[in-house]
Amino acid sequence: MKKIILLLTTAVILASCGSSKDVVANQSTNANGYWQQAVDYKMDVDMDVDRYQYTGKQTLVYTNNSPETLDRVYYHLFFNAFQPGSEMDVRSRTIADPDRRVGSRIAALEPNEIGYLHVSNMTQDGTTLQPQEEGTILVVKLAKALAPGQSTTLKLDFNGQVPVQVRRSGRNNKEGVALSMTQWFPKMAEFDATGWNTSPYIGREFHGVWGNFDVKLTLDKDYTVGGTGYLQNPKDIGHGYDKANSGPAKGKDGKLTWHFNAPMVHDFAWGADPDFIHDVYNGANGVKLHFLYKDNDAIKENWKKLQPKTNEMLKYFNEHIGEYPYKQYSVIQGGDGGMEYAMCTLITGERSYGSLMGVTAHEFAHSWFNHILATNEAKHEWMDEGFTTFISNKAMAYINGEDESTANSGSYRGYLGLANSGKEQPQTTHADRYEYNGAYGASAYNKGATFLAQLGYIIGDEKRDEVIKEYYNTWKFKHPEPNDFKRVAERVSGFDLEWYLRDWTMTTNVIDYSIENLSSLDGMSVVSLKRNGLMPMPLDIKVTMNDGSEKWFYIPLEEMRGEKAVPNNWTVLNDWAWAYPTYELELDGVDMRSIKSVEIDPMNNMADVDKENNNWSLQE
Repeated sequence: MKKIILLLTTAVILASCGSSKDVVANQSTNANGYWQQAVDYKMDVDMDVDRYQYTGKQTLVYTNNSPETLDRVYYHLFFNAFQPGSEMDVRSRTIADPDRRVGSRIAALEPNEIGYLHVSNMTQDGTTLQPQEEGTILVVKLAKALAPGQSTTLKLDFNGQVPVQVRRSGRNNKEGVALSMTQWFPKMAEFDATGWNTSPYIGREFHGVWGNFDVKLTLDKDYTVGGTGYLQNPKDIGHGYDKANSGPAKGKDGKLTWHFNAPMVHDFAWGADPDFIHDVYNGANGVKLHFLYKDNDAIKENWKKLQPKTNEMLKYFNEHIGEYPYKQYSVIQGGDGGMEYAMCTLITGERSYGSLMGVTAHEFAHSWFNHILATNEAKHEWMDEGFTTFISNKAMAYINGEDESTANSGSYRGYLGLANSGKEQPQTTHADRYEYNGAYGASAYNKGATFLAQLGYIIGDEKRDEVIKEYYNTWKFKHPEPNDFKRVAERVSGFDLEWYLRDWTMTTNVIDYSIENLSSLDGMSVVSLKRNGLMPMPLDIKVTMNDGSEKWFYIPLEEMRGEKAVPNNWTVLNDWAWAYPTYELELDGVDMRSIKSVEIDPMNNMADVDKENNNWSLQE
C-alpha cells in the first residue's frame, strides 16, 4: 500500500497559523494585559529501537513576555515517573480506586523496563548551567536573569529510556505498537499570570508553552512514523512517501531521519511501528487526515470506515467551534486508550467500530479544547475534558442521525451520580488532589459537559452556541481560564453569570427545587415552590390542564439581571432572588380543580439532584 505524508512549505505553514513570535507579540500588547511566554524548539534525536533508548540535542529559544524578571526556569522530565517509588507509582498504589491501567505495574518494572529522562551539558547563551533533577521536574538556575521582553538560548543534551507501556507513553503496548512517544522530551514548564506551573507528573494532564517545534527523529528505516507536525523531507524518506519521487530512501547505517516542523503548538508527540499501514484521507478545507494502524486483518475494516467519519467530525467541529487552523491531523494506533496531542491522537485500535469512532471524536475535539484553546488541564480540567465531551457527544449524535438535544443526557446522569455520592469535590480542585479517581472523572468529564449543556438552559441554546464560537475566536492560541469563558458568555448573552461559574465550579452546592403544594386562594390557584439546594437557577414550569392544554411559565433568577428568550405563549413571572427559599406562583383565573399536573423543568435541561419532587399531579 502506498503511504503519503503531507509536505507543506514553511510559507504555507506560517500563513495558516502564524509564527509564535508574531502571535505572542500581538497578545503581549492586548488591551486587557494578557501575555504568554514563547518557545522555539530544535531537537535532533537518535532512537535505538532494539534497546528502546534514545539520545538527543535540544536548542530552545525562550522569550519572556511576562512583566517579571526570571532568575530560573523549569523543565518537565515526564518519563522519570515510570520508575518504582516515583510519585506516580506510590499514588497509584495508595489511592482507593487506582487506574486499572497503572495499578502496581510501575513498582514491578525492571531496570531495563523503566522510563527515564536525564539532562546533561546544559548552557545558557554559552554559559554552563548546573540543573537539579527533582523527580519529574528539572530546576534550572539561570546564569543571567531574564528580563521582561528578553530572549535567551538554552541548549542541552538528553538521554532517555522508553518505559514498558503503562500510561499514555511507552513501548510495546498491549496491541504490539512499538513506540508511543508522548511526554518524551525535556519540556519547558509554563510561567503564566499565576507563576510557575511545576506540578510533578503523577497521573493527570498537562500545560505547555506555545511555540514552534523543529524536530529530527532518526530511527530504524523499517519504522513508519506519524505525529505532530508536517514532514519536511518526504523525498529522503522514500518508500512511497513522495509520489513523484518514490525511489530508495536516503538513510544510512540502516536508519532514516524524519524531519518535522510544527508551528504554534504546545506539545510534540509521535508514534512509530515497522508494521504500520499509513492512509491519507483528503479532509475538509484542505486538511490531510492521516491514519496509522497495525497491519492486522482484524482491525483494517474499522480503520477504513473511520476515515470518512473523521472528516465528518472535522466539518462538524469547524462549523460549531471554529475552523481547524492546521492542514494535518493524524489518528495513530498506540498508547493505552485515547489521548490527545498537538495535531494528532494516540488511540488503541482493537476496538469495536462504535468505540473507535467515539473515542476518535473525543480526542479530535481536543484539538480545539485543549490544543487550540489551551487551558491549564491540571487546574481547570473540566474546561478541557468537559467541553470536549459536550461537543464530541453532539458531533456523534449528528453524524449517527440521533437527537443532538439529548446527546449529553449521559453526562447529566454521571454528574447526578457524583453529586449524590458524597464524594464530590469542587471543580477548582487540582486534578491530582481528588480523593478518588472516579470523582475526578465524573467532575472533569460529566460535570464539565453538563456546565455547557445547562448553560443552554440558562441563556438559550442558540446563545450558548454563539458563545462557544466567540470563545474560540477570542482565545485561540492562548491559555483561557474559567473567568475568561464566563466573560465571553456574559458579553454574548448580556446576562450576569458570576453566580453560575461560582456555584457550579467553586462549590459542591447542588440544584434542588420542589413543588411543595398546590392550593386555592380566593378562586386563584397557587403553586408553592421551594429551593432546597444552595445553588440557584431560573425555572421553566409547565402546567398541564385536564383538557390537555398547557400553560408555560418562566421564573427568572434575579442575579442574572435579565431573562432568556422564551416562546411568545410563555408567561414571564417576577424574579426569584436567591435568599428567599420559597416562591408562590399565582395562576390568576385558574381553578385548582382544572389542573392535571405541574412540572419544574419538564425538558430535563436542569441538573436537579432530586427529580422526584419536581412534579405535582392530580391524585386519581
